[in-house]
Amino acid sequence: MEADQHQHVEFIFRSTLPDIYIPNHLPLHTYCFENVSQFKNRPCLINGPTGKIYTYAEVHLTARKVATGLNNLGIQQGDVIMLLLQNSPEFIFAFLGASFRGAISTTANPFYTPAEIAKQATASKTKLLITQAVYAEKVKSLAKDNDIKIVTIDAPPEGCLHFSELTEANEDEIPAVKINPDDVVALPYSSGTTGLPKGVMLTHKSLVTSVAQQVDGENPNLYFHEKDVILCVLPLFHIYSLNSVLLCSLRVGAAILIMQKFEIVTLMELVEKYKVTIAPFVPPIVLAVSKSPVI
Repeated sequence: MEADQHQHVEFIFRSTLPDIYIPNHLPLHTYCFENVSQFKNRPCLINGPTGKIYTYAEVHLTARKVATGLNNLGIQQGDVIMLLLQNSPEFIFAFLGASFRGAISTTANPFYTPAEIAKQATASKTKLLITQAVYAEKVKSLAKDNDIKIVTIDAPPEGCLHFSELTEANEDEIPAVKINPDDVVALPYSSGTTGLPKGVMLTHKSLVTSVAQQVDGENPNLYFHEKDVILCVLPLFHIYSLNSVLLCSLRVGAAILIMQKFEIVTLMELVEKYKVTIAPFVPPIVLAVSKSPVI
């Protein structure tokens, strides 16, 4: 008996657009600042609470200073620093500085309980913790028991260092590091909706690939451009804001308007003052804005 003959036809659908070049051999900081010479004097960070503006050249320089400062405080390639911060320029300087150093940033919500912070710091083997003075009391016991240095971005309590220890270091003294694309650069923690929060190991390669797919190429998924002013109100310790707001904005040379927290009147004032062109939100913020009588 003759076997049934089944003919298989394969259809391959291709985009009319060319493939996106993804330079995932580059360290994350190199990729983000790859085109910085084109917009080095343009605003990079706008600190909403103070109005202070940092150009791309200043952010690039400060990140390198922080890398040296981290090294001076004993942070080696592969070590973990914790960013226990609300949105601020210092969060960004520290994250990029750690990348330059070959270190890893784990991000945490400053409103966590001391036990939640300790659990993440212990699991990630945090060596240095950057926070605000108001949260320092939460981590004092943790720091003492685990030999963790505490750095505050404002007036440091006793036993803590000031962030200027990092920003006043000599950028020319950054240790040479060979970063492998598969080295971890960020260690955010999951929200813990189906269990306990877990560290998510994000490599230089994975973040470069993610950002490139969003903003590079002829038809990017996110239409961010260097003339945009992009609102950063979503917390940078969450991956949406860290990846799709901060890193994507840095890549294209857009200005990033930093809000420390969501407050609708302040948000409206900043949007008007700085002529915000893109505002990445989550549904609760959209709902609050749509229902607000001030709109």
